Amino acid sequence: MEKRLRLAPSPTGLFHIGTARTALFNWLYAQKIGGKFLIRIEDTDFHRSKSEYTKNILDGLQWLGLTWDDEPVKQSERISIHKKYIKKLLECGAAYRCFTTENEIHELREEQKKKGLPPKHDNRHRNLSKDEIETFISQGRTSVIRFKIDEKKQIRWVDQIRGEIQWQGKDLGGDLVLSRRAKGFEIGDPLYNLAVVVDDNFMNITHVVRGEDHISNTAKQILIYEALDFKLPKFSHAPLILNSEGKKLSKRDCVTSIDEFRDMGYLPESLSNYMAFLGWSPKSAKSELLSIQEISEVFELSDINKAGAKFSWEKLNWINSQYIKNMESIKLSKIIGKYWDDMGWKPPSQEWAIKLAILLRDSMILLKDAIDQSKPFFLLPPIQKEGKDFLENKDGKVSLKLILNYLIEKNTGKLQKENAHAIINEISKIHNIKKGILMKSLRVAFFGCLSGPDLVQSWELFSESKSDILRIKRCLN
Repeated sequence: MEKRLRLAPSPTGLFHIGTARTALFNWLYAQKIGGKFLIRIEDTDFHRSKSEYTKNILDGLQWLGLTWDDEPVKQSERISIHKKYIKKLLECGAAYRCFTTENEIHELREEQKKKGLPPKHDNRHRNLSKDEIETFISQGRTSVIRFKIDEKKQIRWVDQIRGEIQWQGKDLGGDLVLSRRAKGFEIGDPLYNLAVVVDDNFMNITHVVRGEDHISNTAKQILIYEALDFKLPKFSHAPLILNSEGKKLSKRDCVTSIDEFRDMGYLPESLSNYMAFLGWSPKSAKSELLSIQEISEVFELSDINKAGAKFSWEKLNWINSQYIKNMESIKLSKIIGKYWDDMGWKPPSQEWAIKLAILLRDSMILLKDAIDQSKPFFLLPPIQKEGKDFLENKDGKVSLKLILNYLIEKNTGKLQKENAHAIINEISKIHNIKKGILMKSLRVAFFGCLSGPDLVQSWELFSESKSDILRIKRCLN
């Protein structure tokens, strides 16, 4: 039998990292067992669902490398089918019309609250006669459809992450609402738990992998599966992603959407790598830096932890920096070249761009770091106070004059690393000036301060862009 897993996001907001990790776990396991990874867009919340959010989710999945196997299913296109199954549940006596008004429900909740009881519907209309139903309808009352839950029923399943889970029918909040309110004998728009069961059965889903916040829904859905005589899939409930305080990661924690991570300068490979390790601990992996293809080879649902996984910026940043360091230089130059284009900066040559990418990559954490770190190579930086003080007090200007004269007299042209070292060594030896003074003076000329990337490699780049002499001269005016 073909193994089939799915991601079923609601397009009511931007693609969230929690949803992305759920997608990743589904994709990884589908790859591991040779199954299919499918998409269902649960867009039946017509007030909040937007097509731009659907596009955002699908674009985010593609950016992360999580390709799906079949055309995405839109739940909104299947509402008539959902209603047929609700009608079937009505006809077999597993569901009924409930005419309880919103005011009556509110009064019930207040009464339960005063008694210290959990909120729970009292199933007051479960056994209405045909005449009572017709009376309510004649009064203009609307009805929802409720699914009967046997309070004595014990629901059990073996979760692939958590082992055996048991749930009591009496703890499910009373009979379950399957549809929104409707007039007369109509059936309102189907709600989540009914639609999910019908659509998972339609898509032949064999494994449901989702967050632990769905555990109570699973108990309810199993009862619907049984009532409709559908085959149960295997369920797995992953831990939630937590913030530093141990609470569920939310928009209040600032960055949560995949778009935001991408815009900040995280690579899709590093974000996927990091998300996989949020709650998953491989038994056989020897490295924390693994592609999603490599992870899929060792991925097991049983290796996912039960406890919530705390989100760590430090760990994500470290992983991202490692991916940047290990990236092929031509690819990196093209990626950060897009940032240069946005800033209106044009490298003198492709070779120069590659050399600059190589120079910067060991110090980059985010791709956007390329903007600040590249800026001195495209624009003349102002000389900071520490630089001015050094040039005045440490024989800095003398050093720069000697270097400038050497460059002009020797007509060195485009420098290589070896030439730069030779110039510094020769001037130091002939004029008895410490190499450290010479190099710090050049650093002030090039960067306006006493810190920066490797000086000799930088000088090679400044020489090729024909700005090294200009930068030295401005310190001597």
